[in-house]
Amino acid sequence: MSPSPLALVRDDLREFAGYSSARDMKVDGEVWLNANESPWPSRASGAEMVRRYPEPQPAALRSALAGLYGCAPAQLLAGRGSDEGIDLLVRALCRPGADAVLVTPPTFGMYAVCARLHGTRVVEVPLLEGEDGYRCDFAAVARAAAIEAVKLVFLCSPGNPAGNLLPLDAIEALARELEGRAVVVVDEAYLEYARQPSAATLLGRQRNIAVLRTLSKAHALAAARIGCVVADVELIALLQRCQAPYPLPAPCSELAGRALERQARDSTDAHVATVVAERGRLLAAFEAAPQVRRVYPSSANFLLVRFADAEAAYTRLLAAGVVVRDLRAVPGLSDGLRITIGSPPQNSRVIKVLAAVEATA
Repeated sequence: MSPSPLALVRDDLREFAGYSSARDMKVDGEVWLNANESPWPSRASGAEMVRRYPEPQPAALRSALAGLYGCAPAQLLAGRGSDEGIDLLVRALCRPGADAVLVTPPTFGMYAVCARLHGTRVVEVPLLEGEDGYRCDFAAVARAAAIEAVKLVFLCSPGNPAGNLLPLDAIEALARELEGRAVVVVDEAYLEYARQPSAATLLGRQRNIAVLRTLSKAHALAAARIGCVVADVELIALLQRCQAPYPLPAPCSELAGRALERQARDSTDAHVATVVAERGRLLAAFEAAPQVRRVYPSSANFLLVRFADAEAAYTRLLAAGVVVRDLRAVPGLSDGLRITIGSPPQNSRVIKVLAAVEATA
């Protein structure tokens, strides 16, 4: 068993008690007058649960998420999407102006945003592009982390926007090499579309791994903002002390609970299967299109596509009412668009529009 990741936490936060909210009190009663709430429900909702502050970590939701992600409830902290988990990890482990985080561009921008807002250096080890798409240079990541006083290594698997899946044995080896020096954070926002085991399965052997999950993508709850960190029990307890008092709105928790019931999960699984099949159809269509310079294999619900004339492709799609992610400002992707896999009719529209671009480009 590897050592506790608490040794990597900021010295001034290891014994930090955090804020104790009214809902943290483990007491029972009939008349609750301890949180300065209104005694009447709002006319806007009429719902009793809305006038009361919510549980900081609703037990039923935490248990359901733990069951979904194959961990113990004590190993999971629910929060406002994956973004809150990223922010909490940076604030808890990195000393402003002293420590650093490592990212592997092109990747999700919030890792660097949270670090810079916290006064933390960002070290970049770019993904390597090859015949099979992008891949992580794990050896270079380990070297840079050792040299640059890196406390957090952010890995995205499947990657955004590259769509590449990282091998679990390489993640485990990296965590072992960085033991006692850094926590390896694996962002698995799109893992449902890869149908591969989670890095959370490594926690029993490597305590310096943290996994980010979300209900925003496959579970179609982007507006509810429910995500979580799965990590060592001691690290989760510390992150919870650093979290805002009432992070999960009760209506959002209720929505999430319903989304994790068996019937809803069966529907989610069916939608994921459709996306995977459509991903293959779009990939084949893009590979056959002369105006496409390259389309990358993806384990996520999107494709990274490079065009001979990205401006023409983007403009024509927009004119047809199709909005895709313009990546031309991302270093190394000046000809790139990220296209989410939609419903079959939506994907057919994309193929048709780009065929017209081909005829005029």
